[in-house]
Amino acid sequence: MGYVIKTSWPLLLGMLLLMLGNGLQGSLLGVRGTTQGFSSVEMSVVMSAYFAGFLVASRVTPEMIRRVGHVRVFAALGSLVSAALLLFPTFQNPIVWIAGRALIGFCFCGVYVTAESWLNNSSTNETRGQALSAYMIVQMLGIIIAQGLLVVPDPSGYLLFVIPSVLVSISFAPILLSISPTPAFDSTKRMTLVELYKVSPLGCIGMFFMGNVIAAQFGMAAVYATEAGLRLSQIPLFTAAFYVGALLFQYPLGWMSDRSDRRMLIAIAAAIAALASIAAMLFSESFITLLGAAFVIGGLSNPLYSLLIAYTNDFLEYEDMASASAGLLFVNGVGAIFGPLVIGVAISVFGPPGYFLQLAIFLLLMSGYAVYRMTQRAAPSVDETNPYHAVLPTASPVSVEVASEWAIETAEAEAEAQEAQEDPALEKTR
Repeated sequence: MGYVIKTSWPLLLGMLLLMLGNGLQGSLLGVRGTTQGFSSVEMSVVMSAYFAGFLVASRVTPEMIRRVGHVRVFAALGSLVSAALLLFPTFQNPIVWIAGRALIGFCFCGVYVTAESWLNNSSTNETRGQALSAYMIVQMLGIIIAQGLLVVPDPSGYLLFVIPSVLVSISFAPILLSISPTPAFDSTKRMTLVELYKVSPLGCIGMFFMGNVIAAQFGMAAVYATEAGLRLSQIPLFTAAFYVGALLFQYPLGWMSDRSDRRMLIAIAAAIAALASIAAMLFSESFITLLGAAFVIGGLSNPLYSLLIAYTNDFLEYEDMASASAGLLFVNGVGAIFGPLVIGVAISVFGPPGYFLQLAIFLLLMSGYAVYRMTQRAAPSVDETNPYHAVLPTASPVSVEVASEWAIETAEAEAEAQEAQEDPALEKTR
């Protein structure tokens, strides 16, 4: 890990600053929009627009990079993000905010694609796993730290929109001044959704529900907190709790997934997260209960993204894993667009408790479907499953594909080592 940080620190530092800006703007809009009189439904459309832009960019950005190169795409999209952040306090209109959030989602996806391409290019087969881990940790830390910035000045003013704009602008300096151009960008051929569903119904359905749950945490958590009347000093703690849990639970769940029936683990994790949602809905007057529930929900739901990818890969040949991951990413994106809209309606109908009610419904549906799938076919042997690789739900297609490729290389290397151990004579001939 030390070698990775030493060689990739400009990129990691730039991504940390980017995530500070992105994490702050999501929560800030949730607080600012609600206090400005936007309805929960209007705010849900604003939050959903980010994921719509992100999904479009995941398909468009590779072609942009092939046409004009990584550096130009990175600089252009970064400049648009910085400018768009300043439009929100200037034009406090739902239509402008929806367009701005869609633009920011589009640009951030493009920035992630470019940065992750650079990270992959600067890594070797031996360091790629550590590089992905460092990248994931930096992203999570950026979002967590960003929540603390929310209490620095008054969110009703202009300064809090200037801060993420400046952070995003500064983030490009260490990256663009230290990273060499990358080779031509190649995108993976995509597997059709019908083919993907036939391979893993649980992977497809689970990813749709997962998109709903993750999107509810990114942005809508701040909307709920404001609607529920939490103090400004409490809102950052509540929103950060989701991501602290996600950071701490990622590897324990990954360890368990490599040693058990992944469907059972998905069902149990989703069910426990649903129970935490119900507890938060019933005891919302207790801030400690809300913090604990957010920690458990974020900790158990975020790793399910990687777990669903790993489970789907168990039924695929190595050469099909990257294309399947791209398909799962698309399904997750569709769910992420849908999630905030449903949450917004739930809050509008049932009040703030509707937030956790809808989370519980999504999670229980996922848990129930995982249990149902256990009755439809036998689980693959633990010895035959592919290794779990941690990927954030906010990752771009590049990060997902690189993680899949790294898992394939790791599995092949382990298989060769096992084969050589069982047949020493074969090892001597190599």
